[in-house]
Amino acid sequence: MSLKLHDICALPLVAGALMCSNIATGQELKISPDNVLSQLPAYNGTDLELTVDNNSTRFTLWSPEARAARVNIYDNNNTPTPSQVLEMTRGANGTWTADVDRPLYGKFYTFQINFDGRWLDETPGVWAKAVGTNGHRAAIIDFAATNPEGWENDRGPVVKNINDAVIYEMHHRDFSVHPSSGIVNKGKFLALTEQDARSSLGDKTGIDHLKELGVTHVHILPSYDYNSVDEANLPSNGYNWGYDPLNYNAPEGSYSTNPADPAVRVREMKEMVKALHDAGIGVVMDVVYNHTADNDKSNFSLTAPGYYYRHRPDGSYSDASGCGNETASDRQQMQNYIVNSVKYWADEYHIDGFRFDLMAIHDTETMNRVARELKEINPSIFVYGEGWTAGDSPLPVERRALKENVARMDGIAVFSDDIRDAVKGHYTDAADRGFATGKPGNEETVKIGIVAATAHPQVDYTKGNNSKFAYASSPTQIINYVSCHDDLTLTDKLAKSLPDKSVADRQRAAKLAQTIVFTSQGTPFMFAGEEIFRDKKGVHNSYKSPDSINAINWELKKENADLFNYYRNLIALRKAHPAFRMTSARDIANNIVFDKTDAPNLISYSIKNNANGDEWKEIKVILNGADSDALVKVDKADWIVIARDGQINPDGLDTTRGGNMTVPATSALILARVK
Repeated sequence: MSLKLHDICALPLVAGALMCSNIATGQELKISPDNVLSQLPAYNGTDLELTVDNNSTRFTLWSPEARAARVNIYDNNNTPTPSQVLEMTRGANGTWTADVDRPLYGKFYTFQINFDGRWLDETPGVWAKAVGTNGHRAAIIDFAATNPEGWENDRGPVVKNINDAVIYEMHHRDFSVHPSSGIVNKGKFLALTEQDARSSLGDKTGIDHLKELGVTHVHILPSYDYNSVDEANLPSNGYNWGYDPLNYNAPEGSYSTNPADPAVRVREMKEMVKALHDAGIGVVMDVVYNHTADNDKSNFSLTAPGYYYRHRPDGSYSDASGCGNETASDRQQMQNYIVNSVKYWADEYHIDGFRFDLMAIHDTETMNRVARELKEINPSIFVYGEGWTAGDSPLPVERRALKENVARMDGIAVFSDDIRDAVKGHYTDAADRGFATGKPGNEETVKIGIVAATAHPQVDYTKGNNSKFAYASSPTQIINYVSCHDDLTLTDKLAKSLPDKSVADRQRAAKLAQTIVFTSQGTPFMFAGEEIFRDKKGVHNSYKSPDSINAINWELKKENADLFNYYRNLIALRKAHPAFRMTSARDIANNIVFDKTDAPNLISYSIKNNANGDEWKEIKVILNGADSDALVKVDKADWIVIARDGQINPDGLDTTRGGNMTVPATSALILARVK
C-alpha cells in the first residue's frame, strides 16, 4: 500500500485524524496529525531492533500506534516466503517485542505492523545494522566476527580542537575508480586500505597520496546503505553520491566486494577505517538524517506512519530538503534516533566526525545533544554541517540549526558560504568572479572569512555579501572552503569565470583561493582532486553522472605537480603554526590587525603577538586578487619570505628587510618574523 499523503490527504477531520485514501482501493488510512504524533511515548533504550547472544534472540520495534506487529524470519535474503512468523507483544513506551530461545545468526528478517486495520508492507525496520542485497531485509550477524585484527586498540587521531583538522572531502568511486589510479579494489571501501598504490605515471595515489598531501581527516560522502544503486547488478556500478538514505545504520553494499554477504560490507568498512587510522588519518562520515529516499514506503513510514516527518497543514509532506520530505528532529523519538545512530557509528565503526547534510532542518537542541553525547564517547570527535535548508520548514527559524544560530550550538561548526562565494564568485552563476579572480567589492566579505565570522573591530559586517552580523562566537564554529562535491569544482569554476585565461593563470587563482582558506581562522576543508586540478567537465550537479565525469584522473598529478606541491606546503604551513588556528573570538580580535589599503582586490593583515603560542612573533599575509601587481609597504624588520608569486615553503623561500614590496597579480605574499 502506498500512502500518497501529498496527493490525497484532507484537512483533519473527526478526532483530529488525517483521512487518506488509497487510490487503488479507495480505502482510508487515518494518520494522526502532528500535534498528536508529538505526544506519543518515546523510547530511548539501546535494544531497539535486535539483540542476540549465544542463548537467545530478541526483536524490539517502536510503533506506538500499531494494532499488532510481527517478525518474518527468512532463511536467506532471496527466499520468497518466511520460514517462521513471530507475533510480537506490546511493551512499554510504544514498543513491541518477540523472543526466540536460540541465536538466529545467518537468518534474515523483516517487520510488519497492522495499522488502522491493515497490514503494511514489510520493512527491515529503522535500526537494521546489517542488511542483504539492496537493503530490503535485515540480517542477523555476529558483529564481533567482523572486527579486523587489532580493532580493540584502534584509535583515530587526537584532535584538541576542530580547527586543528584539515578535512578532505571524497567519494569512494571518484577517488579510486579511474584506470590510472593503480588501485585494485576500485570504488570500494578496500581501496583505502591498499598500500603503495601508484598512478600509471608512477605518482602516489590512494592512502599514500593522502599521507603525502598531509590532510588529517577524510570526509567520505554517504557510506550508509542508500537507495539508488542496484547492488544486485554490480559491477554495472551505477553512480550516486548517496544522499538518498535507505538504511541509516548499515554500510552501503556497492562499496563492498560482496553485497550479498551482510558481514562483508561491515568488515570491509571497518578495515578501511582502521587503515586510515593506522596512517594517522581520521574518518568523517557524511550523514543525511534530514530526509529519506522514499516517503510512504520508507522504513520510517512503515514502522510508525507519519511520526518521523513534518507535514504541512493540509497533511502533505513538508519539504525543506527539496527531496520530497523532511524529518522531524523536534519529536523526541526522532531526536533519540539521530543521537543514538551517530553514537552507534562512533562506537561500532570508530568514526571520528560527522558532517550533517542540510543541518538546519534539524533543531538546535538535537544538534547540541549530538555534539555533547558524542564527546562523551570520544573527546576528539567533531561535528559540522550545512547551516541552511533547501526550502521552508514548519520548524521555527529560531529553532533551526542555521549558520545564523551557530552561536547557540556549542561544539557544532557550519560551512562558510561567505568565504566560498566571495573568493571565487557566487555558486549560482558560473561566470561570476570573486576576489581571487579579479572582481572588486568582495574585500570585506573575505575579511569575514579571515576572522571566521567572529566580531572584529576592523571588519564591517554591513558590507558583507551573505552575512550582516558576526554569527560565530568562536572560530571553531566555522568551516572554510571554496568548493566541495556540490556545484562546480574549483577547476570548472575557474574555466567558466576566466575563459580567456591560460591554465597557468587559473592555477594562480586556485593557489590564491586556497591560500585564503588555509590561512584564515576556522577549519579548512577541500574537495578531493583539487590539489591536482581535477574537473567534472563542467557538470554542476554530478550526483548520478557516470565515472567519466566524476572519476579523478591521477595522471593529472604529474601534469600539475607544482599545484600539488603548493597544496602540500600550504597544509604543512598551517599545521606547523597555531597562529592560524586560534580558538577564541577574543584572541582573533586582539591579534589580527588589518592594514589600511585603498586598492581594490587587495587585503593586507598581520597576525601578531606570537598568537596562540606561535613561535613567529608576527605573520604578515597580503592577498592580491587583482590582475595587476600591487605595491605595499611592510615594516622594516628581518622577515622570512614564506610565500611569494605562487611559490610557498613553510621553512622559507628567502629573506627580506621589508619596506616597499611588490605583490604580483593573483598571488599571496606571506612573511614571518621571529623578533
